[in-house]
Amino acid sequence: MNDLTKKRCAPCEGGTSPLSRGKSEVYLEQLSGWQLTEQSDGIERTFEFENFHQTMAFVNAVAWIAHTQDHHPELAVSYRQCRVHYTTHAINGLSENDFICAAHIEALLT
Repeated sequence: MNDLTKKRCAPCEGGTSPLSRGKSEVYLEQLSGWQLTEQSDGIERTFEFENFHQTMAFVNAVAWIAHTQDHHPELAVSYRQCRVHYTTHAINGLSENDFICAAHIEALLT
């Protein structure tokens, strides 16, 4: 199990600096299939499913994680895909919270 799944998101407010690209890459090594965005201010991954029912079950599970962690992704949902994008809007970049939530999502699929 990924160590990030043992953590919970902490409230993040303005005044905190976003993670550097180097620190983000270290966190990214703990995840599978996630990528930094071009500006290094977000991470994202597209998940593929067999059908719409599986896609929506995944979306609902992601919504539950977002609710329990109080950290919410942007989702792009189609018939057999869901793209999940995380960034921490309060700091205009990445925080540990983004990687914690991504690890919890990965744990759904293992």
